[in-house]
Amino acid sequence: MKFGPVSTRDAEGAILAHGVRAGDLRLPKAHRVKAADVAALEAAGIHEIIAARLEAGDLSEDEAAARLAAALDCPGVRIGEAATGRVNIHAAQAGLFRVNAQLIDAFNLIDPAITIATLADFAPVEQDALVATVKIIPFGVAAALVAEAEKVASADEAFSVAPFKAHRIGLIQSTLQGTKASVLDKTARLTAQRLARSGSHVVNEMRVNHDAKTIAQAIEKMREKVDLIVVFGASAVSDDQDAIPEAIRLAGGRVERTGMPVDPGNLLVLGEVGSMGVIGAPGCARSPKVNGFDWVLDRLMAGMHVTSAAIAAMGVGGLLMEIPTRPRPRERAADTQGGPLWGLLMAAGRSTRMGGPNKLLAPLQGAPLVRLAAEAMVAAPLAGTLCVVGHQADEVRRALEGLDLEFVENPDYAAGLSTSLKAGIGAVPKHAAGVLICLGDMPSVTSSDLGRLVEAFRAAGGTSVVRATHGGKRGNPVLLPASLFPAIATIDGDTGARHIVEAGAAPVVEVEIGAAASLDIDTPNDLAKLDAALR
Repeated sequence: MKFGPVSTRDAEGAILAHGVRAGDLRLPKAHRVKAADVAALEAAGIHEIIAARLEAGDLSEDEAAARLAAALDCPGVRIGEAATGRVNIHAAQAGLFRVNAQLIDAFNLIDPAITIATLADFAPVEQDALVATVKIIPFGVAAALVAEAEKVASADEAFSVAPFKAHRIGLIQSTLQGTKASVLDKTARLTAQRLARSGSHVVNEMRVNHDAKTIAQAIEKMREKVDLIVVFGASAVSDDQDAIPEAIRLAGGRVERTGMPVDPGNLLVLGEVGSMGVIGAPGCARSPKVNGFDWVLDRLMAGMHVTSAAIAAMGVGGLLMEIPTRPRPRERAADTQGGPLWGLLMAAGRSTRMGGPNKLLAPLQGAPLVRLAAEAMVAAPLAGTLCVVGHQADEVRRALEGLDLEFVENPDYAAGLSTSLKAGIGAVPKHAAGVLICLGDMPSVTSSDLGRLVEAFRAAGGTSVVRATHGGKRGNPVLLPASLFPAIATIDGDTGARHIVEAGAAPVVEVEIGAAASLDIDTPNDLAKLDAALR
């Protein structure tokens, strides 16, 4: 493949490396130039473009991506159509994602042009969640490389989704003097919510005294009616001879393991009576936060046999105190979904593609560019707006004087977008339901556009990502629910939250707002053309 400057008059059939605007004509990135396009570009005074041309033996990005996705052995998924060199792969049903890391590594070692990214092994997924994506980096790739990657992709099962199966669950809660009924009620409710993701239900519940003999009797009474028993003890397990593991033995069963290298979740007990599993739940499972109990429960719900060795292998990655990307029971979402939404205006960047001046301070229609975006934000139905500043912070503040917003200083702005995003979200009030993020160089986004995103967020229950689109393609602004804030705190470099969103950490709702979603200002030419268009 050849890549570089191309004379416009010779560009028919070439693939645009960047979007081009010429009067009313807008040609997007990756557009294959037609004869009519050549004439329009020449008439507009554009005599050179940056483009790619495929050579003999090359495949287009979409053809290559489609072939590679089709070659993958990946049961339990749905493979999407190729677009912009990418094929997204989604779960066909709710379950646990399993991945062959060696095969994926071998695939990604073939050539940097050919990539596949997946979720982590044992990640729980909802139906239709994004589990993997095949991406061709350039506009074309040698067919020989694709053929080599196809052999690797088809050599073994690359990944799969093990579907959850509905189980009948027995719930036993032991009590001591002073145990509150409200605690037991909440535990039953949260357990039911955890089971809902697999379609399972508690069909029998017993509350008994906290001693091994009484718990064993409850297990024996319940075992013929259920597929799995979960026992919550009134007191934490402190030894393999404690009440819950001993009760499993008294009921004629055996204890597979007491304790696990996952925190929270260390005090879990796993055993079986006959062919029926019994889990002694750790105390942290009375909370909606993810813990080791979820890991074991989900594997059992997906029909997997969990051994002591399997639990021992959970230590790497088992520090879950701040895990952000796993679905939680509904209680957490319900806490914030009706809460206030805040706006976050990103205005800390260095405008490196402008060749010198700060684009946010450039005049447009008599006002600094950033002020147009800020005015839309403060007029939107939001509890408040935060503006992240960094490069030329004082000048940006002056450009926004008189507007009802608060400033957040990002001293690390030169390290990339992630630092501004983390600084801004770190300043959002703790009770916020979400944050609406708008770039400071998007002057065509209106308060009405932002209002539509807010409405969509509320209508979807306050737990989804809401993303502006143009012509079906993702754009900006984007509204992120509070459930993603911990994940955003872990990002680094010049990247935003896109990879978190695409990983399926929350449902995505798309709202078409037109060209404003993709119209940002990167170069002096962009600014001049927009100014002329507005005149």
